[in-house]
Amino acid sequence: MKKVKKRVMKPWLKNVLSALAVAIFGFILLNLTFLFDVLFQSLIDLFVSLFTQVNISMDWSWFSPFKHVLFVIVIGLISWFVFKSRLKVIYKAIYMVVPIAVVLATLGMFLYRWPMILYPLGALLCLGTLYYFYRTKQPWLYYYAVILISITLTIFTLFGGEI
Repeated sequence: MKKVKKRVMKPWLKNVLSALAVAIFGFILLNLTFLFDVLFQSLIDLFVSLFTQVNISMDWSWFSPFKHVLFVIVIGLISWFVFKSRLKVIYKAIYMVVPIAVVLATLGMFLYRWPMILYPLGALLCLGTLYYFYRTKQPWLYYYAVILISITLTIFTLFGGEI
């Protein structure tokens, strides 16, 4: 029998491809997450409208933030299961884009009128997350995912983008 040589990818190439995978698939997953948010909130509206005749968005000003907080809780629960699972680091790093972006976008939605609070709080969240990764000796892809999404959302916000 002929021995098959196992191809070994050069470490730098593997790192570059991993970084590209996190950026590309993280972006796709993030867009799917925001579509899921629209579906989630629409289903809540549909369910509530079965039991009440009020115009939900006009009469209940607290209801939209409440729905978003529920969505953040759902993402938090999903994230807990993903990060406690035995998935490979690359998949967890790709998914990490979602909870970080959801939390930063939530801060932006609730604190957009107070940028002097918003930006330091977002920076504190990101730096705290990076410090946690450092203390627990997590793989570099986790750092990369947090830095990538935080810089991307900061630039998006500074250029006037709205979610």
